[in-house]
Amino acid sequence: MGNRKKSKAGRSKKKPKTSADQALALDYVRAWAQRTASAPPPEPSTADAGDDFLPHQAGRMASGGGGGGGSSVLFELHSHSIHSDGFLSPSALVERAHRNGVKVLALTDHDTMAGVPEAVSAAHKFGMRIIPGVEISALYSPREIPGAGEHVHILAYYGMCGPSTDELERMLSNIRDGRYLRAKNMLEKLNKLMVPIKWEHVIKIAGEGVAPGRLHIARAMVEVGHVENVRQAFNKYIGDDGPAYATGNEPFAETVVQLISCTGGISALAHPWALKNPDAVIKALKCAGLNALEVYRSDGKVDGFSELADKYGLLKIGGSDFHGRGGKDESDIGTVKLAITTLCCFLKMARPIWCSAMKDILLKFAEEPSVAKLEKIVKFGHHINFDGFPSMDAGMDVINLCLSSWLSNDGMEEVELEEIGLKLAHSIGKR
Repeated sequence: MGNRKKSKAGRSKKKPKTSADQALALDYVRAWAQRTASAPPPEPSTADAGDDFLPHQAGRMASGGGGGGGSSVLFELHSHSIHSDGFLSPSALVERAHRNGVKVLALTDHDTMAGVPEAVSAAHKFGMRIIPGVEISALYSPREIPGAGEHVHILAYYGMCGPSTDELERMLSNIRDGRYLRAKNMLEKLNKLMVPIKWEHVIKIAGEGVAPGRLHIARAMVEVGHVENVRQAFNKYIGDDGPAYATGNEPFAETVVQLISCTGGISALAHPWALKNPDAVIKALKCAGLNALEVYRSDGKVDGFSELADKYGLLKIGGSDFHGRGGKDESDIGTVKLAITTLCCFLKMARPIWCSAMKDILLKFAEEPSVAKLEKIVKFGHHINFDGFPSMDAGMDVINLCLSSWLSNDGMEEVELEEIGLKLAHSIGKR
């Protein structure tokens, strides 16, 4: 009898069946996540005509979280490396994500995309996809309410070609320059508060070529012994309302969202629960073109923000915000398991935008082709070899290499892409 009861109880705990919508979403996401340039996506699929990433080795999909039994694909949409304030190299970050079952990883370092090429190379070995991303520091400052401004972080997600113009990188470079000035000002304030920190110490923690941030200063404060932990450093000294806080060259948040949109990216407001007036910020950014809102953390959905996403028509996403510092306060990479329908909505929103950006880049390239420009276009694909293209004489071969790196076979047949090839051939013929 006891065995029968146990069996009955086990049957009652069976996972709910996958709905038709979930099955279609799973097919769509899987087809995108495991596609290679030589293999079409499995059916059924609602995949768009073009693809937007470099080919990767097809890998077995992770069962990730709520789905189990291969009924989900694990995305990580918020992570950091040593190129900003993370503790792991991009390669180590990718390896850890792979161990945790992540199949698609967005590297979103603060105000830089410098770590993306290394992440792409590492991910290629594991059959993972990398979404080139960045977390941009910005300022929300309503004109009608003086003194009500606050600092916000906006996530940007791009296709494998990256931003369609250099304008985003110019903005990021200006923000990074401001980080150095900001850090020095914060150290001056700390010194006046009798909490001395040496500039060389902060720069050493940040690493060569990395613009210092508050976390680097906090780590220096811990190492010197001024505070017990990073959280105390923020709460007592360098948080937004702290006595040692300072600003940098942060652009207005609305400008950031608009620029992401203009350069072929998807924008999302990061950790809105840290804001003083989230409703006003979200409303303003939605008017500027914001696409998504972080609603989910590793400990679940944050109360109130799902409703705000619904109110302003924003896609609900989330990520671990993994830095690799360890400790009980940090969520591991890949611990936010988004529903397959959410991932499908994210891709259906993003892929047409990424493809459009790619086509714009290639059309501009076709007007004035050069090897240097092509290398820049595929800067996130380290396995592309340019040794065979010392000049632009092999123009059609170059453009075909570029297209085959990004597009599936069906996408290669698109009329617009044929037009790009013809323009390139014509341009080279005139040289």
